[in-house]
Amino acid sequence: MPHLSRRAFLKSSVIGASCAAGAGLGVRWPQAFAGPAPIELKPRPTDARIFGEIPTKNVFTYGEAPGAMPPVLRLKRGDPFAARLVNQLDEPTTIHWHGLRIANKMDGVPFLTQPNVSPGRSFDYAFTPPDAGTFWYHPHCNTLEQMGHGLAGVMVVEDPADPVFDAEIVLNLRDWRLGGNGQFISQFKPREAARSGTFGTVRTANWQVEPIYDAPSGGVVRLRIAVTDVTRILQLKLEGAEAEVLAIDAQPLPQRVPLDLLILSPGQRADIAIRMPAEEGRGVTLTDHRPSTPATVATLRSVGPSLNHALGDVGPLAPNPQPEFDLSSATEIPLLLSATAEQAAKNSICGSLGYSFWAINKVPWPGDTADPLAPIEELKLGQSYVLTMKNVTPHAHPIHLHGMNFTVLRSTREDAPKLTSDTYLIFPDETVQLGLVADNPGDWVFHCHIIEHQKTGMTGYFRVA
Repeated sequence: MPHLSRRAFLKSSVIGASCAAGAGLGVRWPQAFAGPAPIELKPRPTDARIFGEIPTKNVFTYGEAPGAMPPVLRLKRGDPFAARLVNQLDEPTTIHWHGLRIANKMDGVPFLTQPNVSPGRSFDYAFTPPDAGTFWYHPHCNTLEQMGHGLAGVMVVEDPADPVFDAEIVLNLRDWRLGGNGQFISQFKPREAARSGTFGTVRTANWQVEPIYDAPSGGVVRLRIAVTDVTRILQLKLEGAEAEVLAIDAQPLPQRVPLDLLILSPGQRADIAIRMPAEEGRGVTLTDHRPSTPATVATLRSVGPSLNHALGDVGPLAPNPQPEFDLSSATEIPLLLSATAEQAAKNSICGSLGYSFWAINKVPWPGDTADPLAPIEELKLGQSYVLTMKNVTPHAHPIHLHGMNFTVLRSTREDAPKLTSDTYLIFPDETVQLGLVADNPGDWVFHCHIIEHQKTGMTGYFRVA
């Protein structure tokens, strides 16, 4: 869960109904719209111009056109959606629909919810999204390599009652591990996997370095951000316009938050309303300030005569329905996030990096219990639980839960906002309590979304029955 300024959080005003794309200025990425027939998603290798003049070889995409990034999928809340995965890679893959609360058999985790999809084979996904907001989709097989090579796309679930923005811009934020010749280098270094993770060498938004998008002067833009990187935690600021955070991880905030500093980790998403400058040609710059030197992520440029709109002109976002948490009957589950002294390879969920550096409750996946593949805990369907999670490592960990949401109850970090989410960024030495209603039956993965941490031990699953 991202860091939001407590001062800004308390200053904000109450809102509450979801937003749709308006004029669509600046929308230059491929999109696929859900219909009655299945959308075909064909993961395959391609050449793409990411950095410099030399195309990068062996980039992975779901896109149809050569060099195109994965399409933005557009669904509607409450409408059936179907997708057929046709594997055109030379290795197995799956699709995980990150953040969606759907049936377990559609969750895309090999050996836990479905079989691997081998090269040349297909798998049909079908579900009805219960929530509106910004989500994303990616493989859950050989994840570091496949996601590291580009296989991650944004998914927008619209609400039929969405208010209208003057424009919408979607940003798929990710790094690439490229050498000076523009070609891939090793996706990780063991010594970095044992720390905060191996960072990319080239930062992009929508597979471009510092792209510029046009938006109507004086208009209100909905900026949808998804951090699809395997490692980087971002500290985002906006320069040149006033803006408010509307939703985090697809969940509308109970109060609008002026955008001051927004920390987003791998797996997280944010919806932001930006009031563009009235003067044509003026730019609005999204910058990342982590670790120290600011880096430009993307720029929005005002075009056309001013619309003279204000942030308050946009209607509120409707909250997604959540199960009712009962603290009085909740069972506590302790979760200790730590390093492990074991260095031997552990075959994690669909693959291993050949090392064990991290653990949950002192056990690196797949563990040292009598049944090493047992769940972290067996949860009773419909019951409330408090996940008391303690991070005793010197590194932050974005912890993601499949298939369900949790709500922050309390934290030793004073400025942790009490939000509902599917991903919580836990800081070093922090202890947080997350309220969870086990309302979705099945085996649900729980893991760090710094993929090197996941693949070297910090992963497991809950069984809900």
